[in-house]
Amino acid sequence: MPERTVHLVDDDEDFRDSLRVLMEAHGFNVVAYADGRDFLDRLGHNPAGCAMVDVTMPVIGGLEVLAELARRSVSLPVIVMTGGADVPLAVQAMKAGAVDFIEKPLKTETLMATVIQALLADDGGQDGGVDGFRTRLAGLTEREWQVLEGVVSGQPTKVIAHELGISPRTVDVHRLHLNEKLAVTGLSNLVRLALSAGVAPGERWQKLRQHR
Repeated sequence: MPERTVHLVDDDEDFRDSLRVLMEAHGFNVVAYADGRDFLDRLGHNPAGCAMVDVTMPVIGGLEVLAELARRSVSLPVIVMTGGADVPLAVQAMKAGAVDFIEKPLKTETLMATVIQALLADDGGQDGGVDGFRTRLAGLTEREWQVLEGVVSGQPTKVIAHELGISPRTVDVHRLHLNEKLAVTGLSNLVRLALSAGVAPGERWQKLRQHR
């Protein structure tokens, strides 16, 4: 295991303190920050470890943090934390350079695996990594491609359902099939690998929008 420092950035003091205690109990060195400005002000030029940053904060949120890190040419791996309603923002954050996102409430097993993966600077691949993922993309149906492109574009389930003329429940079923066919677990892995494989809203999604 490389450097085990985790920079924890969240404006919720109770959540921040409880997460710090949990992660320290698992052997991580946690440096906590009250908001994005506090983090950027205290961060050095060559920080070790990784960062966990809440995507929505009143004083500089996750997207602004990522933009500033890019401006400073800081290569610190960043995990964004999000509530379920903030998933489109999390997708934007990954496009802006975040290595992963994790949804609140955080499950301990998922949390630890995500942090370790970030510290290892892994490509997040499963069963063959990005190359294997690209190969499995060939097995998707047209509708599954449409749903995947909608997810990668950062659209919530209800918007994808409206664009496709299907129910939100049917979108969820297609997403389940995507996870099975593409051999991924969880929305963050699906989005990360899709972006790494070059999946973007393409002709399927654009034609669909033009005809509505």
